[in-house]
Amino acid sequence: MKKWLPVLLAAGVLAACSDSTEETTEAPADDQEQEEATEEPSEETTESAFPVTVTDANGDEVTIEEQPDAIVSMLPSNTEIAYALGLDEEIVGVSDFDNYPEEAMEVEKIGGMEFNVEKIIALQPDVVLAHASNPGGADGLQQIEDAGVPVVVIENAMTFDEVYDTIEMIGQVTGTTEEAEQIITDMQAGFDEIAEKAADIPEEDRKSVLVDVQGPPELFVAGNNTFIQEMLDMINAENVMADQEGFVPLTAEEVVTRNPDVALLTYGYYVENAAEQWLSYEGFSQVTAVTEEAVFEVPSDPVTRSGPRLVEGTQALAEAIYPDVFAE
Repeated sequence: MKKWLPVLLAAGVLAACSDSTEETTEAPADDQEQEEATEEPSEETTESAFPVTVTDANGDEVTIEEQPDAIVSMLPSNTEIAYALGLDEEIVGVSDFDNYPEEAMEVEKIGGMEFNVEKIIALQPDVVLAHASNPGGADGLQQIEDAGVPVVVIENAMTFDEVYDTIEMIGQVTGTTEEAEQIITDMQAGFDEIAEKAADIPEEDRKSVLVDVQGPPELFVAGNNTFIQEMLDMINAENVMADQEGFVPLTAEEVVTRNPDVALLTYGYYVENAAEQWLSYEGFSQVTAVTEEAVFEVPSDPVTRSGPRLVEGTQALAEAIYPDVFAE
C-alpha cells in the first residue's frame, strides 16, 4: 500500500421579523422597496448570472452556460469543496479516492488517476471538475470535452491563498459564490484563532518538526511551499525541511542529521502501527524525536488535502507538537 502514498497525496496534494402592534395590509412604498433590496437572491437571480466563463489551470477559457445540476468531481479535494458549498444533490460522480464527507462514498465512482471516460460521459454531467495533478489524463479530458461536457481543470493548490482561489473558482462555476466566500471567511477566522494561541509560545519552547507522509526506510517529507510549511509557521514550529521545495524523499541518514524534536506521520490511516514502526526503526535510534518518544500520527486528509478541513489539520499538528497550548 505504501507505494501508493505519493499518488494519494498528489490526488489529495489532499470544507438564519420584526414584531408589530398593528396589522397592515400594505407596507409603505419606501419600506417595501427596502425589503425587496434586502431579500436573499432567488434561484432565478442566481441562475441569471450564467453563462459563466472562467480561465482554468490549463489557461483555457471554459464557459458554463447554465447553473450545473449534475457535477462530476475527479479529485477528493474538489469533492470536499463542492459538498461544503452545499452541492450534495448535484454531485453525480466522484473519484475512487473520495472518502469525505461520508455521503461521497455512496456516489458513482469514475476511477482514480486512470478515470473511466465512458462512465463520466454516461453520467451526463453539466460540468466536470478535473485537476492539474493528473496531467496524464489530458486525452481523456479532451474526449469528455468533445462529447460536449465543459471540463474545468482546477489548480494544484499548494498554499492557503491558492486554496482560497480554488474555492472561489468552484463557487463561480457552480453558482455558489456567496457560499464560497463564507467558507473562506470561516477558514481565515479559524487560522487566526490558532495563530493567536501560538503567539504565546516562548521562543525557547518552540520545536523543530519533521512531517513524514510515507515512512521508513523511504521517507517522503514536507518541505517549503506546502500547506504543511504554512501550518508549521502559523503554530511557531520549525520545519527541519524548510530548505527543500515541496514534498521530497529523505534518507534515514538525513533524518539523523536534521534531528527533529518531533516527528509527525500522516500515513497512519494506511499503515498499521505507524508510530511504533518509526520509533523502533534502527536507523533513528539517536534522533531526538525517538529518544523523547515524540513521534505522533496525525490525520492525513485534513493535513494534505486542499480544502476546508485545512484548519482542522492545522489544529491537529498544533495539538501534537504543543499539547499544553492547544489540546482541548
